[in-house]
Amino acid sequence: MLTDAIKSEIQSAYSTFLKNRKLKARQGQRLMVAQIARTLGNIQTSSDGVRTSTAHVCAIEAGTGTGKTLAYLVAALPVAKARDKRIVVSTATVALQEQLIFKDLPDLQKYAEISFKYALAKGRSRYLCLSRLEQSLEEASEPQAAQATMSLFDEFLQSNKSSKEAVALYQEMAQQYLSGRWEGDRDSWKDSLEEPVWRRITTDHNQCTNRRCSNFSSCAFFKARNELDGADIIVANHDLVLADLSLGGGVVLPDPQDTIYIFDEGHHLPDKAIDHFAGSFRVNASLQWLRLLKKSLTDLNTELGRDELILRQLNQLPEILNTLEIELAECYRQLHEITHFSPENMDKDVRPVYRFEKGIVPDALTQSALNLKISFASLCQKLEVIVKQLKDALDPEAASALGKEESEQWLPLATMLHGRAVSAWELWGMYAAPQVEGVMPIARWITLQNQQVDLDLEVSCSPISAAGTLARNLWQPCFAAVLSSATLTALGSFDRIRTRAGLPEDAACMVVPSPFDFQNNGVLALPEEACDPTQSELHTLQIVTFVKEKIKKEEGTLVLFSSRRQMRDVLDKLPASLLNIILVQDDLTKMVLLERHRARVDDGQGSIIFGLASFAEGIDLPGKYLSHVVITRIPFSVPDDPVEKTLSEWIEAKGGNPFLQITVPDASIRLVQAVGRLLRTESDTGTVSLLDRRVQTKRYGKQLLNSLPPFKRHF
Repeated sequence: MLTDAIKSEIQSAYSTFLKNRKLKARQGQRLMVAQIARTLGNIQTSSDGVRTSTAHVCAIEAGTGTGKTLAYLVAALPVAKARDKRIVVSTATVALQEQLIFKDLPDLQKYAEISFKYALAKGRSRYLCLSRLEQSLEEASEPQAAQATMSLFDEFLQSNKSSKEAVALYQEMAQQYLSGRWEGDRDSWKDSLEEPVWRRITTDHNQCTNRRCSNFSSCAFFKARNELDGADIIVANHDLVLADLSLGGGVVLPDPQDTIYIFDEGHHLPDKAIDHFAGSFRVNASLQWLRLLKKSLTDLNTELGRDELILRQLNQLPEILNTLEIELAECYRQLHEITHFSPENMDKDVRPVYRFEKGIVPDALTQSALNLKISFASLCQKLEVIVKQLKDALDPEAASALGKEESEQWLPLATMLHGRAVSAWELWGMYAAPQVEGVMPIARWITLQNQQVDLDLEVSCSPISAAGTLARNLWQPCFAAVLSSATLTALGSFDRIRTRAGLPEDAACMVVPSPFDFQNNGVLALPEEACDPTQSELHTLQIVTFVKEKIKKEEGTLVLFSSRRQMRDVLDKLPASLLNIILVQDDLTKMVLLERHRARVDDGQGSIIFGLASFAEGIDLPGKYLSHVVITRIPFSVPDDPVEKTLSEWIEAKGGNPFLQITVPDASIRLVQAVGRLLRTESDTGTVSLLDRRVQTKRYGKQLLNSLPPFKRHF
């Protein structure tokens, strides 16, 4: 029950925060606080705190300016403390994580005058691994000692070879970490780090040896993990939450049954979940590492053969590797016959894709996939034993034939090989799975890729919905969950997020009002240059005309494109004088581009940003920094996306209309996000120009327009 004591605590924290910040309560914010408090407070539990009731999830759409972060924090924290639960706030972007950690949570402590602890959670791969760092420095100082490893697996180590600059960087990192001036996480290092350089000195769940590691007591990841144990609120991201749930929950984050999840930017969760369970496999690249492993078996026997159990596994590998070579060669031949790809198919921006209709693959390929699944399973078993023996050898009390230093040297390579084998086994298992009538299919497709100087075939597959996965792994086991976003509804309904995310039927859904005066502060315009984008050449010329003649050059402007190629075509047709004030997404990092944009506006100059889909969301340019948003076309999804097309086929087979059920609602979400870049504070003003006449000429146009904020319209 939501007791009077909890209600009083929530009301007190909320009113104290507003009073100390000299703010007025917002209607939408108050409604949001009340809904979350009701959902969480009315959950019934057993005597040992296990949830026994079903209504434990709510989804709340709250536009910019509502103050949703304060609402969900001030509503959830008293309930969590009273129920002895912990809160995991999960976001889709680093920017929101940083805002929570460095601003929102400290502000809540200070101005609401409540006591709680919070921490930021990241995966192991964001942290320095001291053992890997030591190994990299040792190999640099004693190159001969690393020679055996180099000959063992050239491809793996060559891609991670330490340059003089990298060695100097590693030495500086060691000094900074050991002196306490750096906490060992990638994001707090003073400079950006290239992926190959960082990858060499970090680790993952499979490679980490936990308490067996000699550096366990000073490990950056486990130091951070210890901070999580005492935190009332843990800030994470959707990927980390999904990874933790896929491992059973409670591995990095708290146990789901003891957790209240709050998914900010919750509209991203279904797509993140789909991506998390997708897989891919490059045939030639995999043949390469398998052949390198085969060629290196002699060295492996020499280095690790003293362990009898490892030796038995190594002696069985040649037969497995020979079988895999034959099976992959046959599979490659089949794929070529199916796809008919050739080098002429390659394009600078687009990779050729062959998609299996309805996810159904030919019987011969299904049999090949089954054979590969069985063979990779055998390889996984052998490598798993080798990895276990190497990890056991790190235990000082274990009676191992291998030394600790040897085990530490070979373990990263063994776990990498095991990880690749497991990924391959999972993918071919998804390809070999028969399509059951009436069951949602798996999307399966082949892509032609560059592989250094050669071409390669990438075999991919993905679930087409995250509903079942999220229902099983998240909604059912968790104590409670809140989804929050400015865009949870599509075309005025929660049907899309309910279906895509598999929300429980009894999940409470609510839209709270925005505090913005859209009618007086914003204009939605359909200029005379707007046309039907299916006339691509005309549309591009009309965009060029609009940019040249209708954009005020002294203002802050954002022009959003759905196509990189069209963005480049427009740039090519603009005069040089105009190019001087245009900042292009591909030319700079997002952070640098936005800094330059703000600096130009601060100096009284105009600045125009040309951006793609990623600039239609998460860009915060309040006030004078953005007074005009230009949307070149309705942001429909890419028509040849394999997952979307397979989902469309499934809906058609069930008698539905995929364009109206998927394409239009998805475009509505993206359009609302893009329009949402304009007004970021209650005092902001400006114009949104839509250069797509279809909102006026097509039947779905009215639906899209009705889903937008109630701006004054100039049509």
